[in-house]
Amino acid sequence: MTRQKIVIVGGGFGGLNVAYGLRKCDADITLIDRRNFHLFQPLLYQVATGGLSPANIAAPLRGLLRRSKNVQVVLGEVSNIDPKQNRIFVGQQCYDYDFAVIAAGAKSSYFGNDSWEKFAPSLKSIEDATEIRGRVLNAFELAEKETDPQQRKFLMTFVIVGGGPTGVELAGAISGLANQTLQGDFRSIDPSDAKIILLDAGPRILAAFDPSLSKKACLALQKLKVEVQVDAKVVDITQRGVNLHIADQPQSTIQANTILWAAGVGAVGLAKVISEQSETQTDKAGRLMVNQDLSLGVYTNLFAIGDIAHAVDKAGKPLPGVAPVAIQQGKYLANMIRKNIPGGDRKPFIYSSPGNLATIGRSAAVAELGRYKFSGYFAWLVWAVVHILQISLMENRLLVFLQWGWNYVTRNRSARLITSSPTVQQTNTLPAIENGKKNAGV
Repeated sequence: MTRQKIVIVGGGFGGLNVAYGLRKCDADITLIDRRNFHLFQPLLYQVATGGLSPANIAAPLRGLLRRSKNVQVVLGEVSNIDPKQNRIFVGQQCYDYDFAVIAAGAKSSYFGNDSWEKFAPSLKSIEDATEIRGRVLNAFELAEKETDPQQRKFLMTFVIVGGGPTGVELAGAISGLANQTLQGDFRSIDPSDAKIILLDAGPRILAAFDPSLSKKACLALQKLKVEVQVDAKVVDITQRGVNLHIADQPQSTIQANTILWAAGVGAVGLAKVISEQSETQTDKAGRLMVNQDLSLGVYTNLFAIGDIAHAVDKAGKPLPGVAPVAIQQGKYLANMIRKNIPGGDRKPFIYSSPGNLATIGRSAAVAELGRYKFSGYFAWLVWAVVHILQISLMENRLLVFLQWGWNYVTRNRSARLITSSPTVQQTNTLPAIENGKKNAGV
C-alpha cells in the first residue's frame, strides 16, 4: 500500500502541532517554511525591549522534529497550489499530497495605509523586534547628545498604536526600560523623562478581556507613567509623528520620534493565491474562510489553520489570532488525518478557550481564566509559567527562566543592543511646527 503524503505549510504553532501529532503516522510528511526556525511570537516584545535575545525564543525546526523520522523539513516559500491535482509548488519544485495543511500565519495590517510601515514598524518577526529595539535605544542615545530641551522631548516621546496585548506589553516594557533599566546609564538625560503614549481607536484597551480587567490594566499602565488614550483614531503617520482624531475633538498631532504599530493583522499573500485556486472566500482581513472541519471550499483534503484561517466559535464569532487556537486546530487536524476520517463523518472543530493573559510590567498582569478574573502579582506569575511551558524547546525554557530571574533581581535587560541602523534615519532635529502651534499631547 502506498504511503500517504502530507504537506504542511508553515512551522508555527499550528503547523508544528500537526507534525507532532503525525510523528507516528505511516505517512511521508513534508513541512515547508520560509524560515528554518519556529518563533515563539508571544515573547517578541521582550526581544524588542532588550529583555531577551532572539535565540531565546526561536528554535530550529529540524531540531524540534529530529525524532519525527517521517517528517522532512523544506526551506522555501510556497508560490502556488493546484488543489484539483493535489499539488503544492515551491518555486519550480512540486510536492504532491493526499492531505495539505496551510498554516502560514499572518502579517501586520495597516488597514490600507502601507506607507505608514516605514515610520511605525510592527512586531511580527525577529527582524521587526531588533529593528524596534534599535529605534527605542537609539532614541535615548540621540537625546543624550541633544542640548535643546524641546528636541530632547521629541526624541524621548514614544507612541504605541494599538491597545491589544502586544501594545500593552510593549508600553509596559518600554516604561520599565526607561524608569528602571536605564537609570544611571546616561550623564546628560534622565531616561525616566521619557513620554510613553498608548493609543487605541476603541473605547478601552484589551477589548477581548472583561471590562473590569481592562480598567485595572489601564490603572497599572498609568502607575508606570504610560499615558493611555482611547477613542483615538489614527488619521496619518509621518516622520513628524501621529495625526489623530480623539472622539469629537479637532484633529491633533503627537510629535514623536519613535512610533510603534500594534493595531492589526492581516493574511499573508499566500492566502490570496489559495483563495483564487480553491475558490474560497476571504474575510475583510484577507483570511481564508474555512468550513467547520477547517477544510477549504469543496476540497476535503485541503485545510487552513491558525492566523491565515477565519474560523468561528459556537456563536459564529471569529476565533482570535492567538497561539492556543492554532495549537488546538493543529492537534484536531492531526487526529483527523491520522484516523483518515472522511469528510462526511468529521466532527466540527470546537475551540476551548484556556482564557486570556496579558502582562503589563514588572509583577503586573491581568488574567481571565474561565470565571476567574484577577490581576497583579499572582496573575503575572500565572502568565510567566504559562508562557515558559508553551516554549517548544526545553533549552529555551531554561534560558528564558534564568534570564527572567536575573532581570527580576537586577532590573537589568542585558540584550539591549543596537545591532543595525534603523530603517528610517532618526535625527536629533525636531520637525518644524507649522503656524507656531505647540506639540499636541494626550
